[in-house]
Amino acid sequence: MISDVPDEAREEITMPLDAVSKDSSTQAPDLAAAFGEWRWLVYTAHGNMVEILDVGCAR
Repeated sequence: MISDVPDEAREEITMPLDAVSKDSSTQAPDLAAAFGEWRWLVYTAHGNMVEILDVGCAR
């Protein structure tokens, strides 16, 4: 759960999620990615829904 993640890591996770939610240019089945300093998020958009395909951390 995101509530179990330390505060500084939670911000790095939610920042890309926020960016993804505002990305209107990606359409399914196109993949896109958002990156933080040590974390990444791979996603695809389906209309007004975002499907998260991969989340990772390099630390």
